[in-house]
Amino acid sequence: GWRSDAPATLVWAEAQDGGDPRTEAEVRDRVFMLAAPFTGQPTPLVDLKERYGGVTWGDADTALVYTRWFNTRHETRLVVDPSNPGEGRVLLERNYQDRYNDPGFPVTEANASGFPVARFTSDGRILMTGDGATREGEYPFLAAMDLTSGRTDRLWTSASGDYESVVGILDDDARRLVTRRETRNDPPNLYVRNLDAQAPDALTQFPDPAPQLAGVTRQLITYTRDDGVQLSGTLYLPAGYDKDRDGPLPLVMWAYPAEFTDAAVAGQVVDTANRFVRPGGSSHLFLLTQGYAVLDDPSMPIVGVDGAEPNDTYIEQLSASAKAAVDAVVGMGVADRDRIAVGGHSYGAFMTANLLAHTDLFRTGIARSGAYNRTLTPFGFQAEQRTYWEATDTYTEMSPFTYANRVNEPILLIHGEADDNSGTFPVQSERFYAALKGHGATVRYVVLPLEAHGYRARESVGHTLWEMTRWLDQYVKDAGPR
Repeated sequence: GWRSDAPATLVWAEAQDGGDPRTEAEVRDRVFMLAAPFTGQPTPLVDLKERYGGVTWGDADTALVYTRWFNTRHETRLVVDPSNPGEGRVLLERNYQDRYNDPGFPVTEANASGFPVARFTSDGRILMTGDGATREGEYPFLAAMDLTSGRTDRLWTSASGDYESVVGILDDDARRLVTRRETRNDPPNLYVRNLDAQAPDALTQFPDPAPQLAGVTRQLITYTRDDGVQLSGTLYLPAGYDKDRDGPLPLVMWAYPAEFTDAAVAGQVVDTANRFVRPGGSSHLFLLTQGYAVLDDPSMPIVGVDGAEPNDTYIEQLSASAKAAVDAVVGMGVADRDRIAVGGHSYGAFMTANLLAHTDLFRTGIARSGAYNRTLTPFGFQAEQRTYWEATDTYTEMSPFTYANRVNEPILLIHGEADDNSGTFPVQSERFYAALKGHGATVRYVVLPLEAHGYRARESVGHTLWEMTRWLDQYVKDAGPR
């Protein structure tokens, strides 16, 4: 890319280990600079012990360089002087999946050439913004970081009950801000906030885009997996629902697994009580209007500890997480164990097929734009870095295609005809559908014309919601006992 704070200067990284992370190397990546007219020798900017992850340019003698090492989820941030290139000074190190201790990222502003550069305070500190994740919720902040000591001072934090983030800074002292504010009941709007005044001034007055859903209730629920990993999910209940009067509801669990190297980080819980939530597109949350409860984003962590590969125990951990989620909602009395469905998109579809193949927790599944045969993604997928030839057993055992003969619950497959995501070409659904039909499974395969990995056309969105509702009504809501 271009160096933002200098004219016509290219910046690039070159791997010093041949691009192979398994090769021992003191220096992984080396970053170079070369100014126009590009006829001289490149100038080394910094040598990195991890993979180059980007740079925030500040001024002639200050830049922040980011490095990451995927196997450990480790991140390092270095302070580098572009006018005097060298090793760089470590500013901080962290697990980049650790949401509770995320320091945020520098605030940038356009310089005279229109390129983004870091914004500094009058005393030379760099301004930072972050999500401010806590157990109680995300509370975005504006802070000033000393690049010598790494100390951070909070200048402003979103108020309790609000989710307010910085959109822009209006003065040199960072005392007047443009923010985007929402609460549980108030839709997002823009404000001018003076940090020396009590109340902000509203810039916009956007109304609730779907007031019909204002009565929907939601709460963060937490529960524990059999191996002690803490899990969570957001439980949505239809407007007007009363547990004592109405009893257990049919429930849809919509999820997406994630890999971790630290069980404590995997178990971090962040409440969403201060967020304004309304569904859009082909969101599963529209099912709330059809009498379903929804457990949204229940944790499905796949944890590898002490150097173990997470995916070597994928099925066991996935099944344990799903069981814990089912037990939690049934124990609350809001869900009927015999009327729970599971669904997901992309890697969530892969999860769905695996849960139907390896458990009997669910009455049906909805799998959208998924991959089901990992031999068709032989050079890695999601967070799996090993090739099929290096981890043949793992690829085979993780593939629900291998266990198509065990899928004894109905499954709805939906796929965009023009899916260009390298891991989820439509052949994945086509072959899985054929395997399921060959074993007598109850399966429907829907192809959305001209759609890629996500669905955008009004016709596709409407049709997807119709298919999901009709399928769930037939095989969950109106289904008899197992």
